[in-house]
Amino acid sequence: GVITSGRIVEVEAYLGADDPASHAYRGMTPRNRAMFGPPGRAYVYFTFGVHFCMNVVTGNDGAASAVLIRALEPLEGIPLMRRRRGREAVEDLTSGPGKLCQALGIDRVLYGHDLSDKPLWIYDDGHAPPRHARTPRIGISVATDLPYRYLVPDSACVSRPRRT
Repeated sequence: GVITSGRIVEVEAYLGADDPASHAYRGMTPRNRAMFGPPGRAYVYFTFGVHFCMNVVTGNDGAASAVLIRALEPLEGIPLMRRRRGREAVEDLTSGPGKLCQALGIDRVLYGHDLSDKPLWIYDDGHAPPRHARTPRIGISVATDLPYRYLVPDSACVSRPRRT
């Protein structure tokens, strides 16, 4: 019954078959099927045997692409986020894709979920950041030079120090 929410402050784009860092680079598998459409769905996956991560599918049906939600600025349900994460500092609750999923209670049950509907949805709240920065992606080992990471540079909630 408790709503947890936050404003997106960091994302990374993955371009499917043309992007060696994308889960869809080698084609469709049972794990990445959601990336192939329809757009506006959640691609939730388990990584390193520890964390869930969530992407928003952005390509048309059949054209795999997605945007990883890397970090949020927590807004609602902060006490529940603290319990789920076992952390007190607000800037440590959702400052990374695994932390974000843990704090919001996102797991594989939401795989393929339509992100325009409850219980997990994304909407435009009308708040425009004063500015944003674009940097190379982080936390990957291939195609690290591509400038597909977007973040709010003044946010204390981004996942890592900014790399320029």
